[in-house]
Amino acid sequence: MPELLIGQTLTFADDPFHHGPEAARHTSREGVLIEDGLIHAIGPAEDLRAAHPQARLHDYGNGLISAGFVDAHIHYPQTGIIASWGKRLIDWLNSYTFPEEMRLADPAYARQIADTCLDLMLAQGTTTLCSYATIHPASVEALFAAAQERGMRLLAGKTCMDRNAPDGLRDTAQSAYDDSKALLERWHGRGRLGYVITPRFAPTSSPEQLEALGALWAEHPDCLMQTHLSEQAEEIAWVRQLFPQARDYLDVYERFGLLGRGALFGHAIHLEPRERARLKETGAALIHCPTSNAFIGSGLFDMGALKGEGQRVGLATDIGGGSSFSMLRTMAAAYDIGQLAGTALHPAALWWLATAGSAEALGLGNSIGRLAPGMEADLVVLDLGSTPGIAQRADRANDVWEALFPTIMMGDDRAIKATWLAGKPAVQK
Repeated sequence: MPELLIGQTLTFADDPFHHGPEAARHTSREGVLIEDGLIHAIGPAEDLRAAHPQARLHDYGNGLISAGFVDAHIHYPQTGIIASWGKRLIDWLNSYTFPEEMRLADPAYARQIADTCLDLMLAQGTTTLCSYATIHPASVEALFAAAQERGMRLLAGKTCMDRNAPDGLRDTAQSAYDDSKALLERWHGRGRLGYVITPRFAPTSSPEQLEALGALWAEHPDCLMQTHLSEQAEEIAWVRQLFPQARDYLDVYERFGLLGRGALFGHAIHLEPRERARLKETGAALIHCPTSNAFIGSGLFDMGALKGEGQRVGLATDIGGGSSFSMLRTMAAAYDIGQLAGTALHPAALWWLATAGSAEALGLGNSIGRLAPGMEADLVVLDLGSTPGIAQRADRANDVWEALFPTIMMGDDRAIKATWLAGKPAVQK
């Protein structure tokens, strides 16, 4: 049966970083007709009701209907250690991350964490994730199975590490290739799932392992590749010691075939001019993780300059270094960091990053991230007056952006009225 959602709507014709807020389209009362998991039509609410009387009606009143949030970089194994106190990156990994990731060798525990993570994300209006797993194939199996049961679009891969990691969290160059290939062949393109080739970052992979994963990507170029780049100064110095022949951090990946249009580089804060030029030239995507960058003290992502020079940028929570499951909170942090870096990000730009921008970074811009006929019906419906503090500010709004911005800056899961996956309600409040 068709589904008809009615409320305010917000979507994008183009990137507001380049075309201004006018790239967005807002209506105060519109219908979104869903059939067979896709958006079939968008138009005046009463016209669609009259034309499709058989459709099941979901009238959200003044709720704002948007494409669901797209979180372009998370570590689902770190769900249980989110908001752990006081460490820099390397200390964080050794003190919290690595001990927790060892526990996901147990398939039952991995499935428990996968279920918890996905349910928390759905409650926050996030409909697509791109996640790291652990070195254990069972951790990948658990996450894909949990996403498949929910009908959720998900990208993920086995995290590969063969050095500078504790016993129990190291694989080898050969096992990284073999395990990743087997998981890829089992899951990639199955339903709404996609495999991502995943070296954690250069310091935890030997040259042999990076070469093996570069070879795997060359064999399967329709997959994405994700890793970390230039998150903290200490990390960059470590990479220089480990790879003295490389011109810079990015060059390490490029030497092993791990740079290209489908590459996703988390953080990318402290980039050299040569790296920026090469990233733009190859069309790789940078994934901004603002709550993590603040929480672990990594630095200020220069959104204004990077978008201004034509970089492709997505947005992400980066749990558990990131301190929130909420893309609303992540947008707020991106605004704060933008202010510190000298660029005030307009609400249209923030919303774009959390929806269409992240979808494009993941190579899914033709499927998700915008309200438009033919797109997959992954939606979020928001209450723009979810708390007294937000409501009193929104009541003073002169336009949609003044009404939406208080929810970006102060909103949480209370603002989420509903989350839809492939045309079916996954969360209804």
